[in-house]
Amino acid sequence: MLLSDTACKNAHKHAKASSGKSFKLYDEKGLYLLVKPQPDGWGKWWRFKYCFEGKEKCISFGTYPDTSLKQARDKRDEARKQVAEGIDLGENRKAVKSSKAEIATNSFEIISREWGLKKVNDWDDKNNRSKRMLERNIFPWLGNKAFSANQDTKK
Repeated sequence: MLLSDTACKNAHKHAKASSGKSFKLYDEKGLYLLVKPQPDGWGKWWRFKYCFEGKEKCISFGTYPDTSLKQARDKRDEARKQVAEGIDLGENRKAVKSSKAEIATNSFEIISREWGLKKVNDWDDKNNRSKRMLERNIFPWLGNKAFSANQDTKK
């Protein structure tokens, strides 16, 4: 039986909640709501169970009510398409997170600030004109852009 928004709202009143233990309310196609007792009430997390290369795996779609039932179903449908295309959702999520972290550490702003600290005598001075110009004019547009040195220099 499909979940309804009312069932999600009232999950803490479900018969299984009387035991005070975690339980799952299933929707369909691998989507379920994990309901756990918390010190300040009941926590509700959307989970999607899928099988990839013969192994059962699980991924989170957020918490209820921040992520609505409709949003969770939309995420589930998109995830099912990715699994059908041969994409492991967990590994894909890790790769995206790693890529974002790498871009953040190699951004134009980070590298410029490191260069300034090493090469410019009064870089930490709030009156440093070069630093102010970068902060006002360049960093808002180019600061978060990935920067990589070309290792393949030809002479």
